[in-house]
Amino acid sequence: MYTVVQYRNRTLSVIDSLFNNNKLPVVVGGTNYYIESLLWKILIDDGDFQKVGSQLSNNDHELSSEELHKKLKLLDPLMAKRLHPNNKRKILRSLEILHKKGKKHSELLEEQQSAKDSSKSGGGLRFTNSLVLWLQCDQEVLDQRLNDRVDGMLQQGLLTELLEFHKVYNQQRLLTNYTPDYSKGIFQSIGFKEFHPYLILSKEEQESDEGKKKLNEGIEQLKMVTRRYARKQKRWILNRFLGREDRKVPPIYGLDTSDVSKWESEVSQIAEEIVSSYINNTTCPHKPLPRQNVNSAPNSEDTTYNCDVCERVFVGDFQWTTHLKSHRHRKRLEKKRKLEKIMSLNGTSSTQA
Repeated sequence: MYTVVQYRNRTLSVIDSLFNNNKLPVVVGGTNYYIESLLWKILIDDGDFQKVGSQLSNNDHELSSEELHKKLKLLDPLMAKRLHPNNKRKILRSLEILHKKGKKHSELLEEQQSAKDSSKSGGGLRFTNSLVLWLQCDQEVLDQRLNDRVDGMLQQGLLTELLEFHKVYNQQRLLTNYTPDYSKGIFQSIGFKEFHPYLILSKEEQESDEGKKKLNEGIEQLKMVTRRYARKQKRWILNRFLGREDRKVPPIYGLDTSDVSKWESEVSQIAEEIVSSYINNTTCPHKPLPRQNVNSAPNSEDTTYNCDVCERVFVGDFQWTTHLKSHRHRKRLEKKRKLEKIMSLNGTSSTQA
């Protein structure tokens, strides 16, 4: 599996090579977490692991997320508090660090955060002279672009690719009596689980009205999760890049891409002026995006909350307070209180009888 640590190490090697040749590295696109791994010293390096104890066994990987979380809670309770019980990948990562380094993940993070120029989000800036150009867009325009993108992927053969993969995968799966796990490998990619109800149908069923219905539902689900992921990425930047006053952050400039007919004046020209002033060490004619108050940034992930009413787990203050205000929670809470009142009255009546 290609990890973010491997990505960081290979990319930093390329960046060093460019610097040595007096060239300016430009990193375009990618998941924000991967971008963070380049800008900040936030990751524990796999290459630094000492051979302490045993590696995680296959049995660990076969355990459910809940079972793994209980194991982590015993070994590293502070880290367990920060991770959702369903986040199997991160739980395994914390257990792996504990096995390989012989030290709790939470302790290593604390050491990293206490280093010079570090913050609660991790280590300090790796490069002191970097800047970020953030391509922004009105939400409605972005949603339509994302919907069109999914339609374009389907026109270019996404469904055929999924059907072929599903066929080959099932041929191998049946030999091992293995069930699909959407928390592992390629199944984590957006697109697989959304079309699963359609993919498991026979060819005849896929061509039926019910099959076409499931296909359309899969398409709508894919569009929805794509839009949701875009919103998540936006929140990531607002919270972790702009919402942490205790964190050293490179200047971040917003470029409005909503109207592509104005690309030259609103995006290209402004970007060139920003980069030019940066290279020539002159005053930039444009202002970077303002920092937010750290207390208003909804990204605290230090505490896990259990809602006994809804039987759900939430990580961080923002998720928890949002849930408490939700219609679903308030409705269930009201129902629970009514039921408790009825049971209390029934108990009183029985006592009097």
